[in-house]
Amino acid sequence: MPRRHPSVLLAVCATALATLSASAPAQVRTDRVGFASEPDGRITAVRVTEGPRMIPLRVRLDQIETINSSTMGQRVLDEGFQGFGSRGCIERAAYVDSLDVGAYNAQGGFAESEIMAAQYVLPPSAFPIKIEQINGLFATVGATVSTITEWSVLVWDGPPDTGTLVAEFSSDGLILPHLVMPPGNGGTEIQVSVDPGDPDQIILTNTSGTNSFTVGFRIDQHNNQTQNPCLVAPPQNSNAFPTTDTNGLSSPTNNWLFAVNCGFLGGWNRFSDLGIFQPSGDWGIEAFWSSLSCGPGIGACCVDGDCTVTTEAACAGTYAGDGTTCEDVVCEQPTQACCFEETSGCLDLTEADCNLVGGVPGGVGSACATHVCFPVGSCCLPDGSCADGLTPDECAAMNGAFQGDGSTCATTTCPEPEGACGFPGGGCITLSSGDCAVAGGSWCGPGTSCVDADMNGIPDDCESPCPADMAEPSGTLDFSDVLAFLSAFGSMDPAADFALPVGTFDFSDVLAFLTAFGAGCP
Repeated sequence: MPRRHPSVLLAVCATALATLSASAPAQVRTDRVGFASEPDGRITAVRVTEGPRMIPLRVRLDQIETINSSTMGQRVLDEGFQGFGSRGCIERAAYVDSLDVGAYNAQGGFAESEIMAAQYVLPPSAFPIKIEQINGLFATVGATVSTITEWSVLVWDGPPDTGTLVAEFSSDGLILPHLVMPPGNGGTEIQVSVDPGDPDQIILTNTSGTNSFTVGFRIDQHNNQTQNPCLVAPPQNSNAFPTTDTNGLSSPTNNWLFAVNCGFLGGWNRFSDLGIFQPSGDWGIEAFWSSLSCGPGIGACCVDGDCTVTTEAACAGTYAGDGTTCEDVVCEQPTQACCFEETSGCLDLTEADCNLVGGVPGGVGSACATHVCFPVGSCCLPDGSCADGLTPDECAAMNGAFQGDGSTCATTTCPEPEGACGFPGGGCITLSSGDCAVAGGSWCGPGTSCVDADMNGIPDDCESPCPADMAEPSGTLDFSDVLAFLSAFGSMDPAADFALPVGTFDFSDVLAFLTAFGAGCP
């Protein structure tokens, strides 16, 4: 049994079609109605006595608008999407040059349950393969109502008549939308891509032994098929039909039609078997596939004038193609703003040319239209003060923050400086002086850090240059400092914790204090 597989990506590409002069005549069982282009550009109707099957309706596509959506919630915005696989591995299989703007024949006799299909033969070494995307083009000609068509897409291992049907996806109006087209002349390209997150990928292993696979589209329900299609073809003015191209039939044996049984043409038929009913072009179908043994190709990649060899997916610039090297390409050097001190002028030049003529490069991505060559402005310094008339380099040298070209201290509010804020328990965070006071910490000054290299529990920037000066700090040491230490030591005040480990008060702290006391103050 074929696998019902609703988890795929569908993209419905709505197309606007050009003017078709002359409406289709009424259809009867013995007539085959076609259209021909006159030298003056008009399109006229032609009636051939053959039966109601395969009635070509000539139409021209002048414009294609693409809308892509994924059943897993993704939106694929790039036109011409070809599946999720590595682009270096994806191959196209089709007998039409493209499903792009141009002339097509809408096959007006196509009935419900009928299938357009195309078989593709590959090298044996390509298998196993994974199907990435299947596209089919449908059209309306002179429709007088909006049409809704229910459809299915199918995949076979081998030819459709004797091969194995391995996948079948049907529109349901929810996950896979039905084919909806407005009145008039119109076209819709249905694109079905297997989502990489789907656990059931379409893998073909060549079990048929024919080195081939087939893809097809079936019309499950027309918008308006009110009579037996063997007697009266589906009304042309209220249905959408599959298309064939107008570039000639390139593969009569690999284009297939599954037809309803009207006493002739019932079941599967190659175009080469259709005789007088044979279409004049190939089905508007294309498939994209990748070999499971294929690895992504690598090639030259140009980014900002530099060249590297990488995969197409990893190239953030211009990819030169699989197999190319940096010796094969010349990466165009990007221009940037080039400033001249003597004239204060600016030219967009490559960095090399700017240096050659003694200019000052503005940096990658800069342009004279938006670049300020020699900015001068205010600078906020680490201590919260402000200095005027500095260049960005001068401000940076003072560890300041440049406020922009033309800025002045009169109109600049510099942020309150921050520094290390130490706490009695040994913790430290960077805060402003005011915030440190609110938190109950001891602020160590602007620009100070919480680094504690000697691991004594006090940030290095917060340590006193004369730690033994514990009495009223005076810069001199005397017996009052000894008494202050002993008092702090007795109450286990962190100020007396002179030695490691932090938080432990013992004789090592006393020895450390005496050593500091003996060293005196600088």
